[in-house]
Amino acid sequence: MWLRATAPLFLGLHLALNLFPSKKGVWSEIYLYNLVPLCAIAIVLTAPRINDRIAQPLIAMAIALWFSGSLISSFSVDRSISPSLQLVANFAYLLFYPLAILGLPRLLSTGRKFSLLEIFDGSIIGLGLSTLGATLLLKPVLPHFEGQLSESFFAVIYPVADLILISLTLAAVLAQGFSYRGCILILGISIFALTDFLFLGMHIRGTYTFSSPIDDGWLLGITLISSSFWFRGRDSLEEHGTSPSLIALSVFLSATLLALIALRPGIFPSFVLFPAIATLLLAFIRMTIALRAARNIGHERILARTDELTGLPNRRKLISEIEIFMDKTGSLLLLDLDGFKPVNDAYGHLTGDKVLQQVALRFSRSLPHGALLARLGGDEFGVLVEGSYESAMDIALALRATLSYPFSIDDENINIGVSIGVAANNGSADLLRRADDAMYLAKREGLGVCRL
Repeated sequence: MWLRATAPLFLGLHLALNLFPSKKGVWSEIYLYNLVPLCAIAIVLTAPRINDRIAQPLIAMAIALWFSGSLISSFSVDRSISPSLQLVANFAYLLFYPLAILGLPRLLSTGRKFSLLEIFDGSIIGLGLSTLGATLLLKPVLPHFEGQLSESFFAVIYPVADLILISLTLAAVLAQGFSYRGCILILGISIFALTDFLFLGMHIRGTYTFSSPIDDGWLLGITLISSSFWFRGRDSLEEHGTSPSLIALSVFLSATLLALIALRPGIFPSFVLFPAIATLLLAFIRMTIALRAARNIGHERILARTDELTGLPNRRKLISEIEIFMDKTGSLLLLDLDGFKPVNDAYGHLTGDKVLQQVALRFSRSLPHGALLARLGGDEFGVLVEGSYESAMDIALALRATLSYPFSIDDENINIGVSIGVAANNGSADLLRRADDAMYLAKREGLGVCRL
């Protein structure tokens, strides 16, 4: 627990020294300053209750890279270093972002894996909002770096990376639901990003000086990010999902910016094209994945309510249709084949299956349009038909007549019959039971067709 307090303690001490500028020196601006991110690394690595262990090494490595860049930059104040070494420092700062972008959203996970659609949703929101932020915040900066490629690159890439990091983390928080960990994390990233923007503005105006109070903004952001590992996340595995309005807003903003760039070239900086196009591309891919998933779900639901052998609806489908059928005029017919078991015993199940397929075909051809024929299992079938009770009896007799001549299967003539129970719908919930009683009565008494 004492380790958790080290980074805030050293940060507080460094902040207090701003009240006494004369006390500042090499020891405070190099050693004390860089001791804060060093402690933050230890805080991250020792944090308990982290569901995703990949997040810990990723963020620890991210802070370590930032610490390396800070250490080089700090030593460069008192002694001149080569441009190549300063470039190393800048790249060390830059490499903080890809690791943070990968690790911080994982920190917010509740022990479940993000679906492919959630990953696309977060990316769309991150890129879309980053496009808007880059357009509004970075365009005024570019003219100040004309002719200085390296300086222009780092001036633009840090804030863009900050915007992407904020957007993706915010999307993850919205998808998972707010928690102490998420709120502290968003606060830390926001302070870190705001410090980057303040530094950029001061650098442009030429007002930035080393060891100014603004330097503590990065330390405060890193301290909050590392401390968030110790706060409670969401324990529930409930999926909140990313807000569709945020996705729609991101796509709309990107499409609008691309349209404005096409209509008035030069109105926005050219680097905006990449995140805007990437946002729309991801949106189209996401839509394709969603449509395919919806089609698969629909296909699975159809399979769940379809008899595999005959292709007819199954018992589950018939029962669900009976519930809808309660307020209609019509009847339920239950059919049980006569003499089918001896066919299975004599010719085998393969022949029996062929008989059932041909029975289903004959029944289907004999039914009026709109009637539902289902195989309930084994050699039982069910029919829901609208209309009068008399018409239902006519249909029952027609169905029985379809089995009056033999089936020709594998050069064998096979004869079977059928017993049919008919129950009229009177609005009561016992329709299936009454039809079942009628069918067994018809079979037991040899009536062929029985109505109850």
